[in-house]
Amino acid sequence: MAPNGILDSLRRAFGSRSAPVDVPVRAAGERPLALVYRGPATLPGCPEAVARLLATGPWDLDIRYAGPHEAVPLSAESLAQAWVYAQPGGGTLSHAYRHLRRQREAIRGYVHGGGRYLGFCLGGYLAGATPGFGLLPGDTDQYIGSPGATVQDESNTLVDVDWRGLRRTLFFQDGPQFLLDPGAHATVLATYTNGTVAALVAPFGAGRVGVVGPHPEATDDWFTDVGLPVHHGHDLGLDLAGAVLE
Repeated sequence: MAPNGILDSLRRAFGSRSAPVDVPVRAAGERPLALVYRGPATLPGCPEAVARLLATGPWDLDIRYAGPHEAVPLSAESLAQAWVYAQPGGGTLSHAYRHLRRQREAIRGYVHGGGRYLGFCLGGYLAGATPGFGLLPGDTDQYIGSPGATVQDESNTLVDVDWRGLRRTLFFQDGPQFLLDPGAHATVLATYTNGTVAALVAPFGAGRVGVVGPHPEATDDWFTDVGLPVHHGHDLGLDLAGAVLE
């Protein structure tokens, strides 16, 4: 769910930087607000990588970190001002959900009322239901446990996916597969080579949810610090974000 053994270099590389709600109406010239979670439900470097990815897109976002030790708390009030909320990778699902379960209804209300949710790896798991925010038309499970998986353990590695019909290789660390209910309304952007879903976009109420199991946001040092060849996937991360934001 997050790259192990490379946290020091990520710190050096990036440093710091309920009821349904309506999507905020922006004044002319006002930059849309993107909130990226940073706190105990992730690991250093993961939020920064997501923020950097979003900053390279065409949306001219005002990107802020939200969390218990940030200037912006994660709450229904802060989410009400956001155009998109991003949940990065990092750590384990059980640990992360313990820290975020009190925000579950605020996040659900925000998306249901017209907000957008982006989940990367652990953020994809958290979009599921067991446990999670319950934003998907289905649930999540470990890809490594699926029949025919090309990865069988939780180490940092590479995984091949078919993204909109093109074979690509991405950074991977125990990411989810997405299990869709029969007849679910969802757009599958990518599948793993065994046919299970690796990335999708789906509606939730008036909002949209985009999730991905691998790490298209990974920067070069995620690969090199664990001895893997670099495979750039930022264009795929931007494709996911665009499918949610545009």
